[in-house]
Amino acid sequence: MLYGDILSDKMDILDMKILGRLLNNCRESDRQIGIELGVSGGAVRARIRKMEELKVIEEFFIKVEPPVLGYSVLYIVVSGEDINEILEQVSLIGEPNFVVPCIGGITVCSIVVKENLQQKIELTNKLMKDVRVLSIFEAENPGFISNLTKTDLEIIEELIKNPRQKIEQIAKNTNMSTKTITRCLEKLHENEGIQFTVNYNPKKIDDFIPYAVLTWIEGNLKETLNDLNNTFTESYLQIPFIAKNQIILFMYSNSIFEMDELTQKVRTIKNVKSADLFIPKKISFFNEWLDKSIIDYKKSSKLHLFYQTH
Repeated sequence: MLYGDILSDKMDILDMKILGRLLNNCRESDRQIGIELGVSGGAVRARIRKMEELKVIEEFFIKVEPPVLGYSVLYIVVSGEDINEILEQVSLIGEPNFVVPCIGGITVCSIVVKENLQQKIELTNKLMKDVRVLSIFEAENPGFISNLTKTDLEIIEELIKNPRQKIEQIAKNTNMSTKTITRCLEKLHENEGIQFTVNYNPKKIDDFIPYAVLTWIEGNLKETLNDLNNTFTESYLQIPFIAKNQIILFMYSNSIFEMDELTQKVRTIKNVKSADLFIPKKISFFNEWLDKSIIDYKKSSKLHLFYQTH
């Protein structure tokens, strides 16, 4: 399918497709994105610049799932939208990973927890007095394996500053060879727990509604994911995320009617027990836990940091 190169101040379907590719891999070149979408690399570059100017794209960043570094994650859905208040209470339990206030007065949080997970779950219900905990569950990712070296961590530390940096620039900034950087980037891309992505502002997207559908699965997770992919790929904003017996779909629509229709259709897929719709108002990621982890691990005497989730 071919798209025109004409730019406008509003988001169109080509912008959404470019945004989707950046969400899945922001290191993909403008030229490669253009080849996939049938436009020039220059047109892609211009539209990315436009999305940055419109504040649709807030930042490019490298997202590391906490289990890659040996940590557990709690997902919490609470009533209320005061981010500062929620952050204050969340910080009593662990390090914040992300906080997403949604339409309807609820907020979805992700918390990085080092140890005593069950105890932390009980503590969460006791401590979060000013907000009502609607749901809490452990994120159990499917077998992330990490055998990161100190060299990998140094490169990740550099990529945190700008994940779209060219290989030559990363090599220069880290005093490493381009061969070492290339090998490390290939390793990071292969790790499902590490993603080069963007943070975007849902409020700045005109004419489209980004949303998430949290599904609870009873049955074969992989089979269900394949069924969902076959049915909804064209509506995906980014690739789905699996957490324990949940599959989280990130989608977009151009009307609330289509969004409702697609969500209802998700509920009819085999093995889907239930599906809850979340429309984000703001998406805030926090990388302090990652910065601290890298500093701690670089001080370690170990050459390799090996973890495998279970």
